[in-house]
Amino acid sequence: MSLSKSIQNFLKLESTSGFILFASAILAMLIANSPLRGLYAGLLQTQASVSIGALGIAKPILLWINDGLMAIFFLLIGLEVKREILDGELSDRSKAALPLTTAIGGMVVPSAIYVLLNIHDPTALNGWAIPAATDIAFALGVLTLLGNRVPESLKVFLLALAIIDDLAAIGIIAVFYSGDLSLLALGLAAASLVVMLLMNRAGVSGTAPYLIAGLFLWVFVLKSGVHATLAGVATAFAIPLRVGNDAARSPLRSLEHALHPWVAYGIMPIFAFANAGLSLADLSINTLFQAVPLGIILGLVIGKPVGVTLFSWMAIRLGIADLPEGANWTHLIGVGMLCGVGFTMSLFIASLAFEHGATEYLFADRFGILVGSLLAGALGYATLRLTVRKS
Repeated sequence: MSLSKSIQNFLKLESTSGFILFASAILAMLIANSPLRGLYAGLLQTQASVSIGALGIAKPILLWINDGLMAIFFLLIGLEVKREILDGELSDRSKAALPLTTAIGGMVVPSAIYVLLNIHDPTALNGWAIPAATDIAFALGVLTLLGNRVPESLKVFLLALAIIDDLAAIGIIAVFYSGDLSLLALGLAAASLVVMLLMNRAGVSGTAPYLIAGLFLWVFVLKSGVHATLAGVATAFAIPLRVGNDAARSPLRSLEHALHPWVAYGIMPIFAFANAGLSLADLSINTLFQAVPLGIILGLVIGKPVGVTLFSWMAIRLGIADLPEGANWTHLIGVGMLCGVGFTMSLFIASLAFEHGATEYLFADRFGILVGSLLAGALGYATLRLTVRKS
């Protein structure tokens, strides 16, 4: 199977981003365990504010990154999801059946493992969605290390699976990780979204009006109690894929193409640097066996491949899907292991799950995410490498 140029470019950007993400995380870990750790923590907690008249937003830099820059990351995810649904791999039901089914399995089984281990701790249960996430950049980065020795269809399958996974994570954040709601702010957010949809219906093709309205939407969503990053997804869904019947003009593709390098090489590494700085001073081998990190590690390392493989087998057995062209079951198990690299999205969900009144888990959860993601990536690479060598 030959890949389109747009998919090739996407894979290249995401793969390179995965290596930069890894370097950013390592740098954060080194600084957090050096004499510079106080400067690192102080920088992230520095207050920054923006105000216009009576309307103001004041947050530490860490939350500007997690609520602000990550809204742009979610804007890109929304653009990718909409493009794939309307004009990509997910637009064909037969092609979408396998990644859709496996994405469900890859979220249900890891979450169930985490819940079973933490069922007696209501606070810890807030982190049930942490091992359900997949970091598309890291997963594709590891797969790319194998080069052309793995079927191209396997890369497309992993890409589609990860995009569906991201979409499901967005839904989880919207439903389970939103705070007390402000009806006034929600009403203003809804009005902003309606304005963008009307612009879409009116044939507005420039992206600037949507981004300006999206900025207002972000402010209102931030004030509403719903997590602000969801404004990025809503904005993306309002931007038209094409203008009239002119297939050559695509505001969505143009914006996606412009944003992707900034997100891949800037926003995601900054997020990793700000959130992966884990001090090892108070950690020991016993930390691995605490319920929260153990649930995350087992969910990522065991739950992901079991969920992906089991639900794939069910879909193929029922005749609603086929194996990717040129791939075998060992390939699928390897991809399932790579899906256990949660990192970016897992860290993001963890920051939401334990940001209020659960500070005792703020380091244990990151420890579990880092260990689980590293193990899943290494096992996935080794499995696929051995499969390729045998072939």
